[in-house]
Amino acid sequence: MSTFESIYPYTQETIASYPAHTEAEIAQKLAAGDKAFRQLQQISLQQRCNWMLQVAADLKTNVTEHATLITREMGKTLKEAKAEVLKCATTAEYYAENIAVMLQPRLITSDASKSYATYEPKGIILAIMPWNFPYWQVFRFAIPNILAGNAGLLKHASNVSGCALAIEKVFLHAGFPAGTFQAVLVSSKNVEPIIADNRVQGVTLTGSTPAGSSVAQLAGKYIKKTVLELGGSDPFIVLKDANLEQAAKLAVQGRMQNAGQSCIAAKRWIVEQDAVPGFTAHVKTLIQALRQGDPMLDTTSMGPMARPDLAVEVGNQMQQTIRQGAVLELGGQYEGCNFMPTLLTQVQSNMAAFQEETFGPVAVITAARDEEHAIALANETSFGLGAALWTSDTEKATRLAPRIQSGNVFINAMVHSDARLPFGGVKQSGYGRELSQEGVHEFLNIKTVYIG
Repeated sequence: MSTFESIYPYTQETIASYPAHTEAEIAQKLAAGDKAFRQLQQISLQQRCNWMLQVAADLKTNVTEHATLITREMGKTLKEAKAEVLKCATTAEYYAENIAVMLQPRLITSDASKSYATYEPKGIILAIMPWNFPYWQVFRFAIPNILAGNAGLLKHASNVSGCALAIEKVFLHAGFPAGTFQAVLVSSKNVEPIIADNRVQGVTLTGSTPAGSSVAQLAGKYIKKTVLELGGSDPFIVLKDANLEQAAKLAVQGRMQNAGQSCIAAKRWIVEQDAVPGFTAHVKTLIQALRQGDPMLDTTSMGPMARPDLAVEVGNQMQQTIRQGAVLELGGQYEGCNFMPTLLTQVQSNMAAFQEETFGPVAVITAARDEEHAIALANETSFGLGAALWTSDTEKATRLAPRIQSGNVFINAMVHSDARLPFGGVKQSGYGRELSQEGVHEFLNIKTVYIG
């Protein structure tokens, strides 16, 4: 029987092993999920909301316990992990308060005496989730879907199996029927039979673009709806009239949080030529002040990366970019999972760190001749998840925002996901939306009712 190991990235200590679920156990989970789905249809929305508030209470009460598990399994600082858990709690509260409005039938004028669209649950939704935000990525899918009446089945990344099982317990202890939310411990090669099962009515994946392509092919084979939130190489555009100090602060925060392991990290700093010297000076000071190390200490700014192979991959991208002509300004050293915050300047659009997604703490500065060139550089990528645009002229920013090929454009702010706002990408960053009303409706049957 295969097992999944949880390894503490900072020390490489094996902290737990989890046996993979057998075919018989997976069959039991599918049956339990289907039973729970049918039970949820007989339970009032208000009761589901009350249970969801218990989920929020559990996360708040046991925030340190949940956060410690996150840190031990994937390495982010305990401070970041606590913030992640609390974000899940506030999101649960938000949807408990607002889901009823999002599920209201929409009246439509037609030649009928009455016609309208309803939003009805479909069954079990399979979520294939990554390790970088092991609670948030899961809860932002699970909260609205379970409130709407679907059941959730989670295939989590193998290095955060403890988080997967802990989340399952949260929903069970909150009062939801057994099977409403379950974790299934399987390898990626064993996912197809789950997707093929008739009780599974949709698949949502957050992960790499190759993983999304593979799952989309399988889901298409079995005619299952998918939502894909994939990789990103987000531009952080700084025009010459921007507040450079504030832009630099959020550029560093956006790039270095979670050791740079975020799909929406500010991965390409595209700076108008006249602003390059000032912006560079600000970010160098901020990066030099970061303290990489033990993620359990309050004094640590940035923990380790999640796995040694990921650090090697980012290191190789960094070295290739330097060989192509970029200048290493700060950092560049790594050992095991511990990668120093790094800054590369004079990065051109044909270099590796510009063309590829760099999933680690390597920031790059690319100079743009003017705002037109900055927009062109921002769009010179196969990705389109998020983008930030910095300028003191918000009217100009509003005119430029539609020209940026991205699912999200944040003006004078750091790109982030918010329970109130739809989130997702375009191009190789995926399709479909999570969160807000658009995300709530993705895995519901939008049924037309026509009364003659």
